[in-house]
Amino acid sequence: MHADIVDLRQFYHSPLGRFAEQSIAMALSSVWARLPEERLVGLGYTIPYLDRFRTDTERTFAFMPAGQGAVNWPVSELSSTALVFDEELPLPDSSIDRVLMVHSLEFAENPRETMKELWRVLAPGGRLVIVVPNRRGVWARMEHTPFGSGRPYSRGQLTSLLRETNFTPGATAEALFFPPSKHKTVLNLRSGFEKIGRSLWPVFSGVIIVEAQKRLYQGLPVAARASRRVFVPVLAPHGVPTTRESVPRRR
Repeated sequence: MHADIVDLRQFYHSPLGRFAEQSIAMALSSVWARLPEERLVGLGYTIPYLDRFRTDTERTFAFMPAGQGAVNWPVSELSSTALVFDEELPLPDSSIDRVLMVHSLEFAENPRETMKELWRVLAPGGRLVIVVPNRRGVWARMEHTPFGSGRPYSRGQLTSLLRETNFTPGATAEALFFPPSKHKTVLNLRSGFEKIGRSLWPVFSGVIIVEAQKRLYQGLPVAARASRRVFVPVLAPHGVPTTRESVPRRR
């Protein structure tokens, strides 16, 4: 089950969420270079991070899973947000250069199908960056943050999933070494925790960040899906039979 869009927004507007965003953004900058004139898609809840990249891109989209919900983005501009099903993205083949996944893979009903769909929409040589909760980290055990929901991954599990779906794993990084506490004292010491954690206990980071590249020299097996999901808008009118239609006239 996906995290709710309201809970995600509230978390990133809190002091703990803002510091978590800074830690993850710093780690992202170490594995992902600038994006000159490339097409970028964020899948999941990536708004806090897309703002840092979209100034360099040709265009940027924020795709939000239907189970999570969506909000308008960017603020006060034409919307670049879409509500999607992550196994059937509304994009042509090989149309995107980069994909950023945050608060996405850990909630996927079928991670392999989701990864195959990303492989389809990425251009040859396209790159994917995944941010997932670390199975060994403290953040995955605390439910008051979005990183405590869904299925956490180990580095080995994530690497295996990427290789199975024809991605070549590349650069990696870690983030969130400070405890997920709301106390000001702990938050004031976060810089020290981050610095020490990267040096002494990187395997216990809160999240794992992996970059991967679309691999072209191996074919993907074609398999028919058991079902294709169709989403119906909640407010769509279903119609009510009128009295004339529902009650036969007496003769």
